Amino acid sequence: MSDRTILVWFRNDLRINDNEILLEAVRKADKVLPVYCFDPYYFQPTSGGAPKTGSFRARFLLEAVADLRKNLQGFGAELIIRIGTPSDVIPQLAEEYHVNEVYHHREVAYEETNISEEVEAALWKMRLNLKHFIGHTMYHKEDLPFPIKDIPDSFAVFKKKVERDSNVRSCVPTPDHISVPEIADAGELPTLQQLGLTEPVDDPRAAEYFQGGETAALVQMHKYFSQLDIAIKQKNGRNGTEFSSKLSPWLSIGCISPRQVYWEIQKYGSNGNLLKLELLWRDYFRFMFKKHGQKFIKAKDEVQDLAPDAELLLQKWKNGETGVPLIDAAMHELNATGFICNQNRQVVAGYLVNTLKADWTQGAAYFEEKLIDYSPASNWGNWAFIAGVNDAKESKYAIATKLPKELEAKTDFVNTWQPSSIDEAGDLVSA
Repeated sequence: MSDRTILVWFRNDLRINDNEILLEAVRKADKVLPVYCFDPYYFQPTSGGAPKTGSFRARFLLEAVADLRKNLQGFGAELIIRIGTPSDVIPQLAEEYHVNEVYHHREVAYEETNISEEVEAALWKMRLNLKHFIGHTMYHKEDLPFPIKDIPDSFAVFKKKVERDSNVRSCVPTPDHISVPEIADAGELPTLQQLGLTEPVDDPRAAEYFQGGETAALVQMHKYFSQLDIAIKQKNGRNGTEFSSKLSPWLSIGCISPRQVYWEIQKYGSNGNLLKLELLWRDYFRFMFKKHGQKFIKAKDEVQDLAPDAELLLQKWKNGETGVPLIDAAMHELNATGFICNQNRQVVAGYLVNTLKADWTQGAAYFEEKLIDYSPASNWGNWAFIAGVNDAKESKYAIATKLPKELEAKTDFVNTWQPSSIDEAGDLVSA
């Protein structure tokens, strides 16, 4: 009898620890075929001519895939890397390696789900099954106290019911071994140039350098909780800490799972509440996309009331040339590093929507290009909240407005010019 082989299609789950599809494949198959596919769709220019995926995020992804390959090799396995459309690549590999089934983690945003459906249709023609797993949230869908169609649109209600009536599952074990078939051509990791991008230039003003991969993710998690330990002992900061975990880049492509972070948080009681809240918001946005699909980020028969010179204002916002130091510094940092803190994201988004009256979808698309930690549900869900186009009953955050002079003392990403009036920064609190 021939060996049973399961192809594990890695997407936004670039890790070995707490990876259900990998563990299940090891348990159910004689051989496991790990595959990562660089889909040209994500590296093509948008209608505006900008890359859909910017250089910082692409470099982070390349590092993460390289780290996944290295970690798999540590288990005696290998990662097959290909450049091409998944609906072509996955069936080809399935045929070449006599695969019996394909595993992957289900996505929720329409571009990702469309790609899954194309792969599923292609495999169906070969009489192969694409098995879907759920592994991107802190709370598992099956453990929610309501079916997806009845999830409260209000985050406050969602939070109250989930925290009261649901539990977070334990992390799944790491496989002891991973047996793979004999692989003739594992494929080379592409370069940024092969993906149509240039090498990003690291700005010396950047406070952090984000290294892609599970190895770096675990280091960052350990670093954050070590800092939290010190802060608690010193009784310093809000609930023990005022600093960001900066785990979002690794969470966005699954180098670390929300459950792994959650179970570390549990060791710190109320001192971990802020980080736990952020993880719950990530869950909420994913579940909203699962419930509403694209309707969650579309206005109901409404036309945006745009400023007459909205395009020009959008460009000034992108370039950090609004004349408001708070806004411009944040945009300079985003452009130079691919990362800004969550509060500044809310502030610059609110300014684009409420003060400049520019197209919020263009702002969301710009974040998609630039952010290292771009995640479709969180990015577009956040922007839709600020633009007020969905059914949410309350704002995401009460953003405290910082005066420009306060920001100037804390960051190097500030223009040399001065705003014409301090009042230009007056309407910065997101809706």
